Amino acid sequence: MMFAHGFGCDQTMWRLVAPGFETNFGVVTFDYLGAGGSDKSAYDRDRYASLAGYVSDVVEIGRELDLRDAVFVGHSASAMIGALAAIREPDMFSDLVMVCPSPRYVDGPDTGHRGGFSQGDIDNLIRSLEENPLAWSASMAPAIMGTPKDPMLGAELTESFCRLDPRIARDFARAIFNADNRADLPNVTARTLILQCRQDILAEVSVGEYVRDMVPDSSLVVLDATGHCPHLSAPDQVVAAMRGFL
Repeated sequence: MMFAHGFGCDQTMWRLVAPGFETNFGVVTFDYLGAGGSDKSAYDRDRYASLAGYVSDVVEIGRELDLRDAVFVGHSASAMIGALAAIREPDMFSDLVMVCPSPRYVDGPDTGHRGGFSQGDIDNLIRSLEENPLAWSASMAPAIMGTPKDPMLGAELTESFCRLDPRIARDFARAIFNADNRADLPNVTARTLILQCRQDILAEVSVGEYVRDMVPDSSLVVLDATGHCPHLSAPDQVVAAMRGFL
């Protein structure tokens, strides 16, 4: 079972979920380039200009470990990265768990798709990240965590955001928030579980419903949780939903 973190995070964010599966699975966690203990000097801006570079990293890890019929658990951006990896290597990943996914953050007035943001919103978000990464982290992380009754979680995410290399963070944010993976979803053959929170500023329940409707063999569980990081704010619910699926 491979766990992949989202933007601004690292593999430690799975500490409340991953151990629950170590009895029955070989568990793999890792840091994307630029996060955690990764070698930031190896960063290649061209490679990571889109999600494809991160997909290639996941596939390379899978090949190195000789994974077959593995379970990929991806949070946020990694949900789409995992979907693309499963499409590229269908024998590598037989099951996919998407935690708070969004295939397209920008609203599509031409298609009726609701991603939750206008292109202007996304442009302003990335611009503010470029201009003042620390201020951006301090304002955005607590809102993304979405747990005002537990400010320590927001503080943890803020600290995680602040550890990012600003250049890598900007490029990753641009790759994530400008991506459009809607057309890829029908090509996912892995059995898929979608976990969505009942209130999330980045991915509404309707987004999870859209992903469920577009991925052929998929099911949706709406967690009784708020925010974009239920693996930290509601880990017991995440573990229970995953166990029921697996």
